[in-house]
Amino acid sequence: MISKDDLISEAISLPVEIRIELVEKLLQSLNSSQTEIDELWAIEAERRVAQIETGDVKTVPGDEVFERLLKRLKK
Repeated sequence: MISKDDLISEAISLPVEIRIELVEKLLQSLNSSQTEIDELWAIEAERRVAQIETGDVKTVPGDEVFERLLKRLKK
């Protein structure tokens, strides 16, 4: 059986790409539901970008959004 310290040393010696993949897999194993949520958010973000690109939705400049919010709060 490999010791914890040997395992860590072995992992650190891996190429960067493999270490990144290992970290991602380890994080997924700790919180698999978060991975599912992240994937759903990515799909939603892509859908919204597509809506903007096709002109299906109108964007509002951030300054205008904050101005509207301030007006609502002052009422």
